[in-house]
Amino acid sequence: MKLQGCGTALVTPFSQDGSVDDNALRNLVAWQVESGIDFLVPCGTTGETPTLNHDEWLRVIDVTIEVAAGRVPIVAGATSNSTQDAVTKAKEVAAHAGVDAILTASPYYNKPTQEGQYRHFRAIAEAVDKPIILYNVPGRTSANLEPATLARLCEVPNIAGVKEASGNMTQIAEVLNVVPEHFIVLSGDDAVTLPVIALGGVGVISVASNEIPREMAEMTRAALNNDWPAARTLHRKYLPLMMANFIESSPLPVKAVLSMMGKIEEVYRLPLLPMRRDTRSKLQKIATDAGVIARPAAPPAAATEFYVYENWAAGPHKAMLHRASCGQCSSGKGRPSGHDPNHSRWHGPYSNIAEAREATHQMPGVLIRSECKCVA
Repeated sequence: MKLQGCGTALVTPFSQDGSVDDNALRNLVAWQVESGIDFLVPCGTTGETPTLNHDEWLRVIDVTIEVAAGRVPIVAGATSNSTQDAVTKAKEVAAHAGVDAILTASPYYNKPTQEGQYRHFRAIAEAVDKPIILYNVPGRTSANLEPATLARLCEVPNIAGVKEASGNMTQIAEVLNVVPEHFIVLSGDDAVTLPVIALGGVGVISVASNEIPREMAEMTRAALNNDWPAARTLHRKYLPLMMANFIESSPLPVKAVLSMMGKIEEVYRLPLLPMRRDTRSKLQKIATDAGVIARPAAPPAAATEFYVYENWAAGPHKAMLHRASCGQCSSGKGRPSGHDPNHSRWHGPYSNIAEAREATHQMPGVLIRSECKCVA
């Protein structure tokens, strides 16, 4: 298995009743593959996997395998903070023919030592015959997988790589110095994909590629092909969208954008809640600027009506053309204030200015025909 490029950490779509939305998941996977994504990662953190029951977890993986139909590798998520449970889950998912590799994160909450993490991952790897991709995300697990420990784990059969999401570029650089050349190092953070590749990484497991699979895949391939100008151009264009996934806890922003795009329903499972209104408006602007959702259509212009004010009391017989909204007239009707119905009248409304002008020429006895500044 050659695992490199851009892989999508798939969201898990839910229906309004909270169940897994099978149809939306199928459509999402099909769109990802057709857009040129390099591999797919169902049931990772972005998939809200801690809220899935056992059958749902397997169902999401099975649907992904079925729709992908061998066109891209499948890296299935199987994580637990209990080593025994993690081994059981890894063995179960490894038995699925369409699973090419297993992604498993450091035990969360327990805060194990480096030796504890080493033994945890080794136990998983020794229990299965599929490649294991370790996932270091201390911001969520409170357990950092240090480079020295990773160097030891490289010697364990089946441990093929790491998704590095420590956010520490110095640590990532050290990781790439201590692991063998064949060991897979993937960025776990969209925004640092390019520097990770520049240091020797081979791609990214991406959240943003849920929304922009083609663009993230093209950016990653350009960097791997040393086409840095093209890679930087795409990075600069879509960096705000990549960073938007930190506006609120993932996967809230990415699911909100996918909902705006019409790909899924915006439904989460507790303890996650919908985004706050202020951050949603920021996210919508970012998504609009990135071109993933259309700009809101401008409201149709209000129909403009015109009125003619005819006055024969003072001086030559006059007809003055006004817009209905004219501020010089009494509010809202195009009528000058204080007019005397015995010596003046108003005409209208007229639906357009040409019709109003024609009306002034049909008024008998009018000597002066003029237009208010509101018409100019």
